[in-house]
Amino acid sequence: MTKKLFLPTIQSALFLFCLIAMAQTPESTPREKYAATITSEDLSELLYTVASDSMQGRMTGTEGQKMAADFLQNFYKAHRIATAPGMDHYFQEIPATYFTRMKNPVSSENVLAYIEGSELPDEVVVLSAHYDHVGMEGDTIYNGADDDGSGTVALLEIAEAFQMAKDQGYGPKRSLLFLHVTGEEIGLYGSRYYTENPIIPLAQTLCDLNTDMIGRIDPLKEGNENYIYLIGSDKLSQSLHDLSEEVNKTYVQLELDYTFNADDDPNRFYYRSDHYNFAEKNIPVIFYFNGVHQDYHKPTDTPDKINYPLMAKRTRLIFHTAWEIANREGRIYADKRTE
Repeated sequence: MTKKLFLPTIQSALFLFCLIAMAQTPESTPREKYAATITSEDLSELLYTVASDSMQGRMTGTEGQKMAADFLQNFYKAHRIATAPGMDHYFQEIPATYFTRMKNPVSSENVLAYIEGSELPDEVVVLSAHYDHVGMEGDTIYNGADDDGSGTVALLEIAEAFQMAKDQGYGPKRSLLFLHVTGEEIGLYGSRYYTENPIIPLAQTLCDLNTDMIGRIDPLKEGNENYIYLIGSDKLSQSLHDLSEEVNKTYVQLELDYTFNADDDPNRFYYRSDHYNFAEKNIPVIFYFNGVHQDYHKPTDTPDKINYPLMAKRTRLIFHTAWEIANREGRIYADKRTE
């Protein structure tokens, strides 16, 4: 009789242990709950708008770019995501005279949204993406779905997830600034203007997580599509690089490919997107990038060619990385600071 009672007791204990273990897995944590709200369906719906023909290729200063700016602003309003400190609207206006490479300079605007931290609001994580593209050539529209419609809508989904977390009592300890910059395609103008005229002091800016092209697959990666190129993560901060690696290992399990992070990379991608203007100010950065493809800067960079499930996974990696930076005990520093 003792033996008959002993086996169920062990089984009960094992069952209880499994329940406890399941309760402690990453999938059941708040961050996983909110990461799961970033879906391929939502990204697709947003991107088919941002990269639609109606946006006319989003060339800096054009009607199409202004339409895209309005779309971003309306998204943030609809989701009750705040304007940046000291601003009563979402636009950081950039005067026409700033765009020195334009033949006929016109004004443009960065679009900023903000989620205030609950414990350390003066410490800010910037998430950036450029929303401009190269416009039109005659009647031909360059939609720019991957470049950088993908990064643009990724920021929207990440912001929505963080705002939902805040509304439900899980807001970030540190603040988040969602920075949609203009003028990237003509010389990284929007991000340079922001770093020269920061809404939040650069001394309070922990890092910039920059997303530029995350919806496609590099032809060199065909058959090995579970990847993302990371550039710059260890240039200024080893702690940021290590955090990024650990977050990916725990939550997402993408291959983090550092091919283009090499100092002698002939493509010089490190210098070619908006994170670089932050890096020049000794602010740690990570540049998320899928690599170039046959539709890069061509009219054929359209929303129907995006790999949305993979894009969602890459977006969740950025979300998890931002969550970790915003909520960890110690702040990220430029521990490899250069002068």
